[in-house]
Amino acid sequence: MHFMRSVGTLTRADLAETINGKLGFSRAESLSLVENILDEMCESMSHGQNVKISGFGSFVLRDKKERVGRNPNTGIEVPITPRRVLTFRASQKLKDRIGAAN
Repeated sequence: MHFMRSVGTLTRADLAETINGKLGFSRAESLSLVENILDEMCESMSHGQNVKISGFGSFVLRDKKERVGRNPNTGIEVPITPRRVLTFRASQKLKDRIGAAN
């Protein structure tokens, strides 16, 4: 079953619509399920935990140290403050699937 979705973007509403169509939950229950999953992921990451979804990928937190950067317009060196960044690493299964679609 394929549902209509926003051009180029998969939204929370699209995910809820898929849950509604495939599992038969009400629209409200489906949206609540999506929101609860996303909330749990955000909460875990806010506590420094990485999130791994088997067969899909991992959301990985990484702490970057302070370093010196350069303003590309002026060439002047500027300090870049330490920060935590979030990256996504696709699973091999997802990479294979995306590669096969091209």
